[in-house]
Amino acid sequence: MSILEAPIGRLDGTPATLGELTGGRPALVVNVASKCGLTPQYAGLEKLQEQYADRGFTVVGVPCNQFMGQEPGSPEEIAEFCSSTYGVTFPMTEKVEVNGEGRHPLYETLVTTPNEAGEAGDVQWNFEKFLLAADGTVVARFSPRVEPEDPALVDAVERLVS
Repeated sequence: MSILEAPIGRLDGTPATLGELTGGRPALVVNVASKCGLTPQYAGLEKLQEQYADRGFTVVGVPCNQFMGQEPGSPEEIAEFCSSTYGVTFPMTEKVEVNGEGRHPLYETLVTTPNEAGEAGDVQWNFEKFLLAADGTVVARFSPRVEPEDPALVDAVERLVS
């Protein structure tokens, strides 16, 4: 099964696959949280969405409450926070687990990719980023502290959309 065929519900609870959420475009898949010190990265993620959507790219936010309970909200609360605080327009999934026995199947594949330091394995924290080509190939992984505006991340997106 391709990673794009992985079933993952939308934030509103309707069923989807990762491929439906990305629309067959290159994508940046990010586990997100509303009450984290890194939460301001939503602004940079939305900027990437706005800058590259017309060039066939999307960000996909994946809420996760596994890191110190920093995403405790209901789907409605998450949607309201993202919309009103950061003007998020990119697709958001249901809340999932990214590590451990309950790890979502999508992350079973994603975590096999090493990050910029060469480390694969469990997601370290909120806002870990996985860059996917249009065919679902994971082409890069960026640790949580790598900002969406980081030149290495932006260059990687540029290479996919050019």
